Amino acid sequence: MDRLEALKIVQEKVGNQNLVKHMLATEAIMKALAVRLGEDEALWGMTGLLHDIDMEICNGDMENHSKIGARMIQEMGVCEEAVNAVLRHNEAHGLETETNLDKALFCSDALTGLITTTALVRPDKKLSSVELKSVKKKYKEKGFASGVNREQIETCSTLGLELDEFIELGLKSMQAISDDLGL
Repeated sequence: MDRLEALKIVQEKVGNQNLVKHMLATEAIMKALAVRLGEDEALWGMTGLLHDIDMEICNGDMENHSKIGARMIQEMGVCEEAVNAVLRHNEAHGLETETNLDKALFCSDALTGLITTTALVRPDKKLSSVELKSVKKKYKEKGFASGVNREQIETCSTLGLELDEFIELGLKSMQAISDDLGL
């Protein structure tokens, strides 16, 4: 399956456009991480794009989220490494992240929310006006974007990345697709 096929499936299966944007943002960060770490950019991007494909089907049931998604993408013919990463990105299952792909998806998933929320509180609501120092400041404010798991973001260290480097990589990745994200 190529990226266009995957995107078409996402658009068919996911009605919530904010969720689609989250999946696109995760894809962008995952691709940048793959480049940074010398990994397979297409595989990592595909994993980010498809990781929440079952969220609406699960209707918020975190015990089933990612189990159904992993099964769905396996049936689509996506490789086992991506299937496992999708399954492992949900802490509710108690599965450890093992591969770099697992670890990258886990920390990227949370970072998109922090960056998006930081952009949305800007007067222009644009990613282009967000700087690393703004995201770092908001990161330290525990009441800001309280649903964003900071510890999850910090697991970027398991990939050998400093927090600032990871946030900057994520921010630049999302800025590069800001039109797709409506930000």
